Amino acid sequence: MSFKENLLKKIRIDKMARKVLGSFGTPESGIRTDKETMRGMLAMSAYKSRRERDLELFTQNAGIDVQKILVLDNELPLYNTTVEDVVLRKSPTLKEMISIKNALKILNDTDVLICKKGESVKFFQNELIMALDLSFGRSDLQEIEKDGIASLERGYTEGVMEILDIFAELLGFSTLPKEFAVSSNIIIGQSAKKDSGETLFGPFIIYSIIHNTIKLFDEKIGISDKDKIELLHMTASGKEKAAMEGTEVFQHLSDAVLSGKKNQI
Repeated sequence: MSFKENLLKKIRIDKMARKVLGSFGTPESGIRTDKETMRGMLAMSAYKSRRERDLELFTQNAGIDVQKILVLDNELPLYNTTVEDVVLRKSPTLKEMISIKNALKILNDTDVLICKKGESVKFFQNELIMALDLSFGRSDLQEIEKDGIASLERGYTEGVMEILDIFAELLGFSTLPKEFAVSSNIIIGQSAKKDSGETLFGPFIIYSIIHNTIKLFDEKIGISDKDKIELLHMTASGKEKAAMEGTEVFQHLSDAVLSGKKNQI
């Protein structure tokens, strides 16, 4: 796969992992683990799905006895043992429970448990990402830049947003506070914490979904700086001139990645 395809896959893996991690609740909450999304993550791995009794298992290697095995349930336990041992511990029959040796195994799985819940999600997230070739050069960025320009010129909103996702990943953009949001606009930007502890956000990329315009707002703003936040909103609405507009924004982002300026787009 190309660098762009691999990076988009990483972005998709990270989003899926965050979704599963966000689905964990307390036993009292009644919230269930997002098994469907976790199943989607596992489908991208080399682990094979199999059914044993009432268990949905994902096994590392069907050709060996002791292996890594994930049980797709609300706890997402990952074991290093045999399939037969997992089945005994997680779904024992009455006959199996009568044995004292088996009962001890059922009551305590720490001898074979690698991790569970969030740690299991992160385990597979890391495995999947480590398998991707994320090295890139100038030509890779130029192709991404061209794709962004072509999408903007054609008015292909999903294509523009995909390219912005890529640059956000490469430049370490963070989730912005709701105060920066503008209706019908995608606004992304960087953040940096000052020595005082205050977090400054920006510069920002503003993409209008309705008007298919893209702009650079070249300011750093604190959450309490109401005047600059208002200026950001006015720039997004077209009432104030942006530092840069149009296709050159993609070139600017590409140059920023190449120069390594992760804190100054």
